[in-house]
Amino acid sequence: MNGPIVPTPAARAAHRPATFDRVELTGGIWQLWQKATRENSLPLAFSWLEKAGNFDNLRLAAGERLGAGYRGPVAMDSDVAKVVETAAFELQHGPDDAIAEFIDRATALLEAAQEDDGYLHSHSQVVAPGERWARLVDSHEMYCAGHLFQAAVAARRSFGDQRLLAVARRFADHLVAEFLDHEDPPLDGHPQVETALVELYRVTGEERYLALAKKFVDERGRGLVGPHKWGARSRIDHLPVREAPTVTGHAVRALYMEAGVVDVCLETGDESLLRASVARWEDMVASRTALTGGLGSRQMAEVFGEAYELPPDLGYNETCAQAASIQWSWRLLLATGDARYADLIERTLYNGFASARSADGKRYYKGNPLQRRADHAEHVGDPRYRDEWFYSACCPPAFTRVVAALEHCLATVAGDTLYVQQYTPAALTTRIGDGTAALRIETDYPWDGTVTVTVDQAPGGEWGLAFRIPPWSTRTRLEDGGSTREVTRDERGYVTVHRKWRAGDTVTLHLDMVPRLTVPHPRIDALRGCAAIERGPLVYCFEQIDLAAGVEVDELALVPGTELRVIAHEEIPGIGRTVTIEADAVTVTGAHEAGLPYLTHPASATTAGRATASAVPYFQWDNRGDGAMRVWMPLATG
Repeated sequence: MNGPIVPTPAARAAHRPATFDRVELTGGIWQLWQKATRENSLPLAFSWLEKAGNFDNLRLAAGERLGAGYRGPVAMDSDVAKVVETAAFELQHGPDDAIAEFIDRATALLEAAQEDDGYLHSHSQVVAPGERWARLVDSHEMYCAGHLFQAAVAARRSFGDQRLLAVARRFADHLVAEFLDHEDPPLDGHPQVETALVELYRVTGEERYLALAKKFVDERGRGLVGPHKWGARSRIDHLPVREAPTVTGHAVRALYMEAGVVDVCLETGDESLLRASVARWEDMVASRTALTGGLGSRQMAEVFGEAYELPPDLGYNETCAQAASIQWSWRLLLATGDARYADLIERTLYNGFASARSADGKRYYKGNPLQRRADHAEHVGDPRYRDEWFYSACCPPAFTRVVAALEHCLATVAGDTLYVQQYTPAALTTRIGDGTAALRIETDYPWDGTVTVTVDQAPGGEWGLAFRIPPWSTRTRLEDGGSTREVTRDERGYVTVHRKWRAGDTVTLHLDMVPRLTVPHPRIDALRGCAAIERGPLVYCFEQIDLAAGVEVDELALVPGTELRVIAHEEIPGIGRTVTIEADAVTVTGAHEAGLPYLTHPASATTAGRATASAVPYFQWDNRGDGAMRVWMPLATG
């Protein structure tokens, strides 16, 4: 049972995704997320592909005569592909007639719309026939092709499908014929096809697909996308990928590009690509990443900002960018075996990514701010509301396709060692060394830091079981064979137990879940003098609904050194199970001198009274109304 990314046997990967004979999420948050996807998100997506016009656009491309013309933006086909990919991976969790019928219906429409030479892009076919590849700076033709390829890979790996794979191969063959031998091939203004071509190569063994992906990567940064009003940086065409020092421009485009860069490196062994991508990842983490893992500081043009430009209120942190960040970090983890990439996946997954969808799985954010003021409702077109779907609906299916395949991020294998990368209740059977291991992971993560792994079946001989130790766990204990000892991260971020295992053996990891106050780097101007609360992998936020009457979240300041009190809840209406944290705070206000919102001296600000502030996990915010919210809170002074 394979997931979205399966390097070939010849790939230069330090780790490989665990290949599961069986894997099942047996409880916990991941299981709840997948349940919401299956029961609510997918049925909504199926209906919206009809209501928004995605399917009708394909019918028009197939020659059907409909009353309305093409509807929606140029990338409508990509939404179909991402929903198909979600549905395909959901079928790995069990049969479902409605899901299977949707995949069959979508495949039939794609087959009908595809032209004889393999070309398939409903917008170009309906709106601009005869202008293929002429407007790649914004047409998304290759971008849509890439998502189609990934959907076909998912269907092939999940239930052996050949129909959609045949559609994908015809389109990929068309791309090869058009561009592989082109001296200066035009490039899509939205990278994505690169990583998809590599995965199609991994499924089919067709080396021309890998060669084309490599060509697109190598040619990036030579101006082949064409001019754009926001410049070459926006379209990730400003510098060759081996020379660009930082991620820049449109966040989603940049991160999809990086996934393709690492995929090409894995399959070709080009270390120069890996070195460049790692350097950009390090810079991004150090100076362009929100506490929640969110990426993309500016709503305008959906771009990365300058170094340390991380505003909590206006930061865009697009859902698609966070999905792409997870995909890039997973590939870097495979390439290097370094746990820091799994650390960022965890931060992003449990915070900025998970916040994008409502608890019931029915509404989404495109942007994920870290602050929302009480009067936000006055802003027309404000992106800080969840909705079922959007005019440009890239984010809902980008979210669900990650969630549907989450179990494939659980573990990796290197040599004779199985590395547990993420912690959630699960049962799995995988190959390790010269045999098969069956394991059970039992945990209440992220609410509790105890993780127990039981070996139900073990191959002969010695082999290793490794646990990732998150950097926030300052005191970590390992319980094995009746004894407990304190452990620290090795140079790669793990602790490993290597021995001969027997059925019934258990190992328990105890991570430090003491809540902590986090302060920003002093160069983050927008956050100076503030602090945030974290516990385990979770970032917390303060919502207006949890404060006493008359206390405004925008007037609160945390008391430095406050005790952080942990309170477990089996059920909070709208949220479900959670753990909240109480902190001591004061309310701070001040006069408006000369009618302006400025004071001549900090002492002019007055403390109106003490308050108790209750924080909830950021990923659970906005499930009980649309009031004010803050992640970063001022620290009281004086």
